[in-house]
Order: sequence, then structure tokens, then C-alpha cells
Amino acid sequence: MHPILAQHNAFAIREKIGIFKAANSYDFFHPETGEMLMQSTEEDLGLFTKILRFTDFKTFTPFDATLRDAAGRRVIRVSRGISFLFSRVEVFDENDVRVGAFQERFSFPRKKIEVLDNNDNVILMLRGSFFAWDFRFFALNSFGEEEEVARISKEWAGLAREIFTTADNYFLGISSALGATNPLKMMILAAVICVDMVFKERTA
Repeated sequence: MHPILAQHNAFAIREKIGIFKAANSYDFFHPETGEMLMQSTEEDLGLFTKILRFTDFKTFTPFDATLRDAAGRRVIRVSRGISFLFSRVEVFDENDVRVGAFQERFSFPRKKIEVLDNNDNVILMLRGSFFAWDFRFFALNSFGEEEEVARISKEWAGLAREIFTTADNYFLGISSALGATNPLKMMILAAVICVDMVFKERTA
């Protein structure tokens, strides 16, 4: 696991907006200081996919996004093939080793995604609203009860909140109870890209 995940439990994420922009790109900041920590982009977007991104078929297109630190070192990679109904997104670590996946399941009125380990066992449940940009991770505690361990939202009370004022900003908070080096943090960080690219496109 990349050391930046051990050092931080919160990130402010800003989507890069541009006219005629086919690729999805995001900047990850320290939410208190505004320091740039990481950047994510689709590095090898094919011509056919680029064309479809400007049509009504954009929600079905594949993506392969790499998140890198400020020095250009890979942190994680998130990949999905062509999707027609329920998305499945694969997650790879800094060495391009598969560490897990996200599997979308039917659920109404809230989004429901299973977070899977490398053996496709469910390790977390990600739930989110269709209408409010609020996604939460739940794990089972020792009593067999669901416990929230992370949240993606548009709300933040950090000192640098004035920097992030547009609609395309998100905030990720991870519970310190997970521990600094818990590999689940890779999946939680990957979910920011997964949720935005899969669900925001469908509700736009």
C-alpha cells in the first residue's frame, strides 16, 4: 500500500472541468491546507471511447484511471469494461496487483455497491442516495452490526473549505478506527473515482 494512504484519512477532491473534455480527471488535496496530494486521470483513453463520451452512450463506456502522487508514483488504478446494467469496477494497487472490486447491485431508492476483496468476498458495503451526493461505507463490527467507516460527501468543515466551492468537489473522510495501514483504505479511496464516474454520469 502506498504510504500516502497511511499518512492521511481525509481528502478533498476536485474534478477538472473543461469544454470538450472526454477524459475524467481529479485533483486530491489536503482538506485543511489545500496542498495537492494526488492526481487521477485516464491516461490511455481510446478514440472510440472519446467519441462515445459526447453521446448518450457515455454511461456505458469503459474507463481506466490511474491515481498518482505528487511525484508521479502510482497509488492505485481503477478499471471498468463496457457496462450496460450493473457496473463492476476492478481496483489495483501501486504495483498493478488486483486488490479488489466494486460490484453494483439493484437497490431502490438508494445506490448499493458491494466492496469485494481479491477473492470476491464482501468486505464493505457502500450505500448512497440517488438524489443527494452522500455515499457511506459500512463494515460489520464484532457484534455483527453495521458500522460506518468512511463517507464521501459534498460537505466539509475544514479550514480550506473556501477553496472548494463548486458543485464538482467531493470530500472523503475515513475513520481512524481502521488503522493507518489497513488495505481497505485503498478500496475506499478508489471508490471516489468509481462513484463519480459511474453514478454522476447517470444522473447528469
